[in-house]
Amino acid sequence: MGRRRYVARGVPGGYRIWDNKVRRWWDDLYELCPDDLLNELNGARDYDKLTALLKRYRAMKR
Repeated sequence: MGRRRYVARGVPGGYRIWDNKVRRWWDDLYELCPDDLLNELNGARDYDKLTALLKRYRAMKR
């Protein structure tokens, strides 16, 4: 098993997703650890699933 491309890192105020390939933050700050979003990013990367997960996590921030 290779190194994961996307990982969640704890930052003040929550979690952010770090992209190991381009070495920068990916997307927004999340209050809760987005485990299922990370699994989808590192796995199949199905566009419809990713869109639904992003909408769900953004709605949780409000």
